[in-house]
Amino acid sequence: MRRFVLRLALLLLTTAVMTTPSYAAKKALANAAEFHESVTDIVVSVHERSGQAITGKVVITQFKPDGDGPFPFVLLNHGRAPNRAEPPRFQLTQQARYFVQRGFAVFVPTRIGYGALGTDPDPENAGACKAKNYASIAQAASDEILAVIAYAARLPYVDAQRLLLVGQSVGGYSTVATVARNPPGLIAAINFAGGSGGDPKTRPGEPCEADKLGQMFATFGRTGKAPMLWLYTENDQHFSPKYGRAWHAAFINAGGKAELKVLPPFGRDGHSLFSAGIDIWQPLVSHFLDEHGFPAQ
Repeated sequence: MRRFVLRLALLLLTTAVMTTPSYAAKKALANAAEFHESVTDIVVSVHERSGQAITGKVVITQFKPDGDGPFPFVLLNHGRAPNRAEPPRFQLTQQARYFVQRGFAVFVPTRIGYGALGTDPDPENAGACKAKNYASIAQAASDEILAVIAYAARLPYVDAQRLLLVGQSVGGYSTVATVARNPPGLIAAINFAGGSGGDPKTRPGEPCEADKLGQMFATFGRTGKAPMLWLYTENDQHFSPKYGRAWHAAFINAGGKAELKVLPPFGRDGHSLFSAGIDIWQPLVSHFLDEHGFPAQ
């Protein structure tokens, strides 16, 4: 009898543990409620490097402050991880929290070739390391970003004339490419460690064909009009700071407007600053937003 009681108690305890929401699940629910999280998708057509047309869905995670708005809006553009199936949907919740608290409606696109909808086709595949087509990434990713901007601008709680663009890594590169296309309502943009072709395992700090990226940034600078903030770190294992400086010089010498800040080493790889160093970049971003028409709410 005693053995039976012990087994029953163990079974009840196990069941309780299995059915109690995890801390992460509770936190996700709290974020969804606090920042009015919602998810939608839009169909977008882009071209890959071969020129073939691709039609796919861009999944958009949305956050907003309390109230009806209209709110200024920001797009947070993700980078490119080795496993493009993870996460299933980009949320960038902690970064979104900062911008919601600043009074922004936040849109986080999961671009074609990433997440739960599948990694094939992949319009951001620029080819082999010695034969990169960085122009194709810029075109495909910025096409998707422009489509998300158009979607967001139609929402009743969004102020379509007050747009901020933010991106990290390939998302930073894509953000600069989008600035070059001068979307309606764009006020300013922020590039966190923007670039492509980096591999910290096999070529730490040395991206593939960095000169080609310099040429692309010069191309973006010739047409981009919005002021930008560029943030890189001294120990970025994808893009050594010499490249951040060279790409910034190419951009502004061609006519672009960007303030560059190369920050001290952060953790083991400064490339993670956007995701893991929020307390470090917040003051810099807040100052930039204050200067360019986005005062704290």
